[in-house]
Amino acid sequence: MTTPSQLPRRALVVIDVQNEYETGGLRIQYPPVADSLRNIGRAMDAAHAAGIPVIVAQQSSPVDAPLFATGSRGWQLHEVVASRPRDHYLRKTLPSAFAGTDLGEWLEAHAIDTLAVAGYMTHNCNDTTIKHAFDAGLQVEFLVDASGSVPYANRAGSATAEEIHRVFAVVEQSRYAAVVTTDEWIAHLAAGTTPERDTIHASHQRALARAVAAA
Repeated sequence: MTTPSQLPRRALVVIDVQNEYETGGLRIQYPPVADSLRNIGRAMDAAHAAGIPVIVAQQSSPVDAPLFATGSRGWQLHEVVASRPRDHYLRKTLPSAFAGTDLGEWLEAHAIDTLAVAGYMTHNCNDTTIKHAFDAGLQVEFLVDASGSVPYANRAGSATAEEIHRVFAVVEQSRYAAVVTTDEWIAHLAAGTTPERDTIHASHQRALARAVAAA
């Protein structure tokens, strides 16, 4: 249980919630995009009500790029995010919200020690940002139902959006972030508590135990 002297100094980073992911060339398939968009809005509203700064990141590509072409409709922030207040804005060109931006400096200047991550995509910009934040010594919270994935197929194989989203969430929880639903995150804000993050060893041991039990 978190004591008052240990209350986290949170910020919420909302990553790349742009039209490309709803109506463009990279449509989120799992969880349903309407659900994740609603939860992203709820998380932003809860953060604002709790006095937690909200940082909005926007992916930008060259004007002739197939996705996120600067100035295009797909590049524009989705109305769920564009219509809500924010405390800081990042324009980025790489997956991590830290790469080539002032996010690290901004968090340090505001004495932030806990970064909550929402937005798109689970396995790309969210994962990279989570790992970057973890390596920087921040506590990380991942709002799993305020994110989403798309399916992939390439020479390495194929995976559905649900498989990608689920597996990445399990890996994040194993060490890098506390994986929570938006409802759980909002409850932690109200209670002044922090969600539990697991360990690689414990996660592995549980998997072994389940395999033995299923045999």
